[in-house]
Amino acid sequence: MSGHSKWHNIKGKKMATDAKRGKTYTKYARLIEIAAHEGGGDPSSNVRLRTLIDSAKTESVPNVNIDRAIQKGTGALKGDAMEEVTYEAYGPSGSAFIIECLTDNKNRTLSNVKEILSKNAGRFAGSGSVMWMFERKGVVLAKLSDGTSGLPKELELLLIDAGADDIRESEGHIRVLSDGTKWSAVRDVLTAKGAVVESAGLEYIAKQTAPVDSDAMTKVETLIEALEGDDDVSEVHTNAVSQ
Repeated sequence: MSGHSKWHNIKGKKMATDAKRGKTYTKYARLIEIAAHEGGGDPSSNVRLRTLIDSAKTESVPNVNIDRAIQKGTGALKGDAMEEVTYEAYGPSGSAFIIECLTDNKNRTLSNVKEILSKNAGRFAGSGSVMWMFERKGVVLAKLSDGTSGLPKELELLLIDAGADDIRESEGHIRVLSDGTKWSAVRDVLTAKGAVVESAGLEYIAKQTAPVDSDAMTKVETLIEALEGDDDVSEVHTNAVSQ
């Protein structure tokens, strides 16, 4: 979820339970399967596949899951073909949503997403309705090495050299935004300096946030939770933030 306040707690909350961790594994397995199907199963010649494998390993996805997904994508293992679909929507108080899904049945997924929106003060939007409010950015979340107080100047300069556009530190955690092609270099800098990378990859980031009151924010969070509870939904992004 992008745009929500207290960013440094978001990924930790999403990964807090075994169920959430399992959903992350499933998401990467589906993405890797699609990449292998479209560009082949050799990471050395399939850049997208290599990038996804790197991201999956950052999220501690087991190698056996990665290998099985590649085999399904190349046809070595049989299974229903997966597809990526992205939906746009409006949420409470006119907030904007981008909903990324990985599915083997687009009709089922679309029906489920529309139903969740209608039950939670949201509504489906046509293609292009809210996409212009977001940009695709590299996002790396990490925990700084123990004993680090604030953001060391040396690390900040190294991150900027690696392509960081925006760096924010809070309570020993760091979020770094970069151009979509630079996130892996940013991740490598943090790893080399002893930080524990919690997640790394591409996300939709709101160009401008939309502050909402506490009641509306509660409704936004309820909608996000409902969407993330659907097996086909892989990522939910919103421009809503607390006032």
